[in-house]
Amino acid sequence: MSRSTRNLLDGVVTFVIGLVLWLFTGDVEIPVITLTKVGVVMMCVGGALVATGLYQSARTAAGGR
Repeated sequence: MSRSTRNLLDGVVTFVIGLVLWLFTGDVEIPVITLTKVGVVMMCVGGALVATGLYQSARTAAGGR
């Protein structure tokens, strides 16, 4: 599996898990952290991974390394 494909897959999975946390854990009480905020952070990280994977994929298709 190439690096760009792995970044895309990891990003999508991370984004979806973050989305699920953000949507469905509003009523869950944890003393230290808020799961909805963790979900937002995970969605941001997932989006960054997807953007990185798309950039790497486009760069490879254009003939770069």
